Amino acid sequence: MGGPSGGPGVEPESPESTAQVITQSHTSPLRLSEAELRDYRAAFTISQSAMALLGPDGTVLAANDALAGLLGTSPEGMTAVAADTLLGLTGDPHAGAAFHEVLTGRRDRLRCTRRIGRPDGGSVHAEITLARTGSRPLLLTVQDVGERDGLREQLRHLRMHDPVTRLPNRALFFERLADACDSAPGRGTGRIGLCYLDLDGFKAVNDTLGHRVGDELLTAVAGRLLDCAKPGGHLVARLGGDEFALLLRDSTGTGQATALATAVLDALRQPFDVSGHRLAVSASVGVVEREASGTTATGLMQAADTTLYWAKADGKARWTLFDPERNEHRMTRQALSRTLRQAVERGEFVLDYQPLVALDTGRLRGVEALVRWEHPHFGRLAPGRFIGLAEEDGSIVQLGRWVLAESCRQARTWQLAHPDAPLVVSVNVAVRQVWDSDLVADVAAILRETGLPPRLLQLELTESAVMGSAGRPLQALHALHEMGVRIAIDDFGTGYSNLAYMSRLPVSALKLDGSFVQGFRSDEHPNPADETIVEALVDLAHRLGLTVTAECVENAEQAERLRRIGCDTGQGWHYSRPVGAEKISGLLRTGPAAH
Repeated sequence: MGGPSGGPGVEPESPESTAQVITQSHTSPLRLSEAELRDYRAAFTISQSAMALLGPDGTVLAANDALAGLLGTSPEGMTAVAADTLLGLTGDPHAGAAFHEVLTGRRDRLRCTRRIGRPDGGSVHAEITLARTGSRPLLLTVQDVGERDGLREQLRHLRMHDPVTRLPNRALFFERLADACDSAPGRGTGRIGLCYLDLDGFKAVNDTLGHRVGDELLTAVAGRLLDCAKPGGHLVARLGGDEFALLLRDSTGTGQATALATAVLDALRQPFDVSGHRLAVSASVGVVEREASGTTATGLMQAADTTLYWAKADGKARWTLFDPERNEHRMTRQALSRTLRQAVERGEFVLDYQPLVALDTGRLRGVEALVRWEHPHFGRLAPGRFIGLAEEDGSIVQLGRWVLAESCRQARTWQLAHPDAPLVVSVNVAVRQVWDSDLVADVAAILRETGLPPRLLQLELTESAVMGSAGRPLQALHALHEMGVRIAIDDFGTGYSNLAYMSRLPVSALKLDGSFVQGFRSDEHPNPADETIVEALVDLAHRLGLTVTAECVENAEQAERLRRIGCDTGQGWHYSRPVGAEKISGLLRTGPAAH
């Protein structure tokens, strides 16, 4: 191993001498024995790692063939050359400073990655490590990482792309989407768009023709999506299954996003020829387009997922644009659903009552109990906002029991205060209450606890719920009828309208749907058909021993015509809107004032 021994004016010893001086620091020369030199030479020669020994001033004392081959020179050509120049570190202030800190002992190790130029004009991407070795010279190792990085890039590509369609997969798509959301506010249009789609009926292809044909179809779909996206340079990704997404960076507005969605639908409408099968598919597309500022990848995908659901719910094979108001309604619905059960326990519900008035005498005959939710955030909510939710999650049983108990308690209060004017309280009952609870036992217990006579309680069920009743529901109706409770069919005329079947049910009253009454507009513009139908229904109901209540009576003309037909009672704003219990107490004293 050749090279200067260190200090100026110091002559190196001959190769034949028993020792050679290798400077280890500015002040302490180190003599290596001939045996140690042979060990170094042997290690350099057999090592496949590119290595060199450096003196304290950073010059190369010795280098092996592996390093020479890597850098395109010879071991002798590197001797006495400054390593930082050889490795190109002088052009990098940070790496150059760290290199000299190792030389001077202020740090033990340097590791960095950089591209090193070669004499032939080529370069190598290498990881450079310089380390102190205690009392030995500094050890430099150089590793070619170009091949490793290439392999790493290949592995990343495989990890981030769908193996079937070769499109970016969900992971890469979300990476690009997050980057687009972060960078869009500061460049371009500052807007971002997303088309999120899935194929309608794709499962049937997999189930009938097999997954191989299904995969070929997905690949063909991917090709058409790429054709649609290519003019705008949009990213296309497969998110899984039959779900795809197209990302519009620097969107120019909703028009561009919806135009892309339209182009996608048009492209997919053309049949696909796959493995001898001619397949027709369609897609549903959710479209979201907005200012990128304040938008997150998660928020954008949630909006797109919601909008895709709307597209499917609206009939499939179409695109739907995100609607903040519609989404707000959905969010409100979810919020209400989460808190329904707790709301009953917290006592957030109240009852209003709407009068049922005798059409012949104008006397107050009964009231219908209507539940309201005094929501702490959304205010007073009508039944249409939450009854459907309660039926879906089963909380209607708990809520219905409370409504029944509160109605009977109030009706008993009115009976005791006005014994000469018995008032029937009518309570709506959901079908699920009959199936999921012991309605008969609940009614019996409540009547017993409140002391309300059964004849003053009327339970309303919808026509579609009663028609075709069998088993438990039918048994419950008969048991309630035998108890003395009245059974009424609500919204009659909108379902089966099977009076012959109804004659075999323990029903006491019919409530005509308001759509019939709306036809009774005025004497100047009569609707003979509506009047004929209502007259026939009333006549048949009376022949079956049923009373008839007309809903949605809004004016005196309607009330008079219904009276002439023979309808028994009326209900609607002509008499009173739903009001609190104290207002009903006042009407019992004075009688309803029609207006």
